[in-house]
Amino acid sequence: MRNERRLLTLLVCLVLGIGLTAAALGATRLASPDGKPHSGMNTRDYVDIRDVPPGPGEPSAGPDASTGRVTVDCGRNEEHHYNEDNLVVSPGLRAGAHHTHAYVGNLSTDAMSTDASLAAAATSCRGGDRSTYYWPVLRRPDRAGGHQQESSAGHGNAGEILPEAAVSVEFRGSPVGKVVPMPRFLRAMTGDAVAYTAASDGDVRARWGCSGSPDRFTTRYPRCPAGERLTRTLVFPSCWNGLDTESPGHRSHLVFPASNGVCPQGTFAVPQLRISLAYEVSPGVLVAVDSFPEQRHSPKTDHAMFVDAMTDAQMASVVACLNDGRTCRT
Repeated sequence: MRNERRLLTLLVCLVLGIGLTAAALGATRLASPDGKPHSGMNTRDYVDIRDVPPGPGEPSAGPDASTGRVTVDCGRNEEHHYNEDNLVVSPGLRAGAHHTHAYVGNLSTDAMSTDASLAAAATSCRGGDRSTYYWPVLRRPDRAGGHQQESSAGHGNAGEILPEAAVSVEFRGSPVGKVVPMPRFLRAMTGDAVAYTAASDGDVRARWGCSGSPDRFTTRYPRCPAGERLTRTLVFPSCWNGLDTESPGHRSHLVFPASNGVCPQGTFAVPQLRISLAYEVSPGVLVAVDSFPEQRHSPKTDHAMFVDAMTDAQMASVVACLNDGRTCRT
């Protein structure tokens, strides 16, 4: 009888020990790198923009450069087009992104979209471009919101969605030569949605900044002076392999040029897409970009996607403007 009691005592102690260990591990996982409970607001993720040195400028344009610029006026998501889908990365999978995306352009885009459905849908772009442009939303975690994506998006993404005060969709040429048309329904992505846990920063393209310091960018959340807007600049790869509209991993068919603007051998320069976003954020307000739960809203995970649904004629017009060195607006 005494041995049975000892065995029972040992079992109870073992169970309690396992429970306490699990609780400790859970607390560790929920703590952010600065040791504070994880709330998506890690103080190490912030930097005063005045402490960020100016970055390198754009590559110098050569004699054969395509120096034009084309702005596509698609509004700033006044339609409140949001969902947790990702047509580029997880087509056919509802809520496959595990975080909320905001859209401009094609008004029908979701996980179930097809080339045919995109080509037939309405668009927010004034010139009729049916392409889809999208990115993870930026939130104020200290405020609750009333929209579905603000109260029940889940996966650790909660809080008032900050509306974009300005959205710029722009195509640029190549500093070293002419560009060729993108193929219709080309899929593209920029940035690394899993940068927080990735082995390297090789795919990080996050460029956060402030409207008053357009030459300064950081991979951290910037603290901007009063009266300035917080900005995100999402630059896409622009060297196409000439064959595919998609590839395994979504990166090898469309890659970035070298720092001097030269495309890798075997690729061709296409119009370079830049999406610029601006937000009204008062000094001291904490923000959090939507992310996968394990990415803890790291600003390094900023990313965006694009599906080219321009008609051949619309794309030809963009290419002609860039190669002719003109400034155009559609």
